[in-house]
Amino acid sequence: MRVLLFGATGMLGQGVLLECLRDPAVELVVTVGRTATAINHPRVQEIVHADLGDLSAIQGRLSDFDACFYCLGVSSAGMKEADYARVTFGFTLAAGQALARLNPGMTFIYISGSGTDGTERGRSMWARVKGRTENALLALPLKAYMFRPGFIEPMDGIRSKTRSYRVFYAVLKPLLPVLRRALPNQVLSTREIGQAMLAVAKRGYAKPVLETRDIRAVLRA
Repeated sequence: MRVLLFGATGMLGQGVLLECLRDPAVELVVTVGRTATAINHPRVQEIVHADLGDLSAIQGRLSDFDACFYCLGVSSAGMKEADYARVTFGFTLAAGQALARLNPGMTFIYISGSGTDGTERGRSMWARVKGRTENALLALPLKAYMFRPGFIEPMDGIRSKTRSYRVFYAVLKPLLPVLRRALPNQVLSTREIGQAMLAVAKRGYAKPVLETRDIRAVLRA
């Protein structure tokens, strides 16, 4: 399997990349992002591209892939809706539209979030924008799946690039075993999400939108 990975330098993207490299069925991972990952591995190639809203300059390198794992995203904290939508909706749709044309039948898995508003009419700005993004991806000629994890536990020494998130995780770390037991349908690790994405890319799933309980069902299967 040949995989495109957007957002490989983020917390979740790093975890997904590690799971791809642990899976012998993945022969190649090509990362796409605005910064390099600094990972040196024979099965990893990197595309560094400044404008992820326009992929025309690199589209010649985006063909012949079986799956795309789209983990790129930003926090909505302190952002205006137009700026948040430019990254969350604009960048994601630019990738989805290009890949639908270049890789017909590709599996496209988008990391969304628990609480996403599929009606696009709710009060929460980030949830509306995520919902609009999901709906637009599902309308493309791709085998598209939306992953909606809740709290994500970083594994394998992975740390968020955002300082406030690093502080948050450091404070919460001792409580994670309790949270996992108390809220099994809200907590997933970077390993679990990466493994589930690979499983869905290989075998599909019965519905296009996967909440945490669905992701756990994929792992059990």
